[in-house]
Amino acid sequence: MRPWYWKKRLENQTVPGRVVKSPTKPFALCIDDSDYKAPLIRGKVYQILPDSKAAKDDLVRIVDESGEDYLYHKGYFVFVDFPAAVKKKLLAAASAV
Repeated sequence: MRPWYWKKRLENQTVPGRVVKSPTKPFALCIDDSDYKAPLIRGKVYQILPDSKAAKDDLVRIVDESGEDYLYHKGYFVFVDFPAAVKKKLLAAASAV
């Protein structure tokens, strides 16, 4: 059994000198589709799926035009959030596809 103080404590697995942050915003606005003309559209908002392993390599998991999730470098996007009503409609539209 774990000690009582482990229940709410997170393991610190960071590498000294390197800050690794996953995007905390649930959506990504594509600002560069130069290498991915077919699966990405510049100016379109995409849903981000959490992936902590990918974040360590500056990648984000995006549900792209194929309807599948793939890893892209975070430099292709600006991370955004929306009011709850807009977020609900975006997620509903994404699940309807």
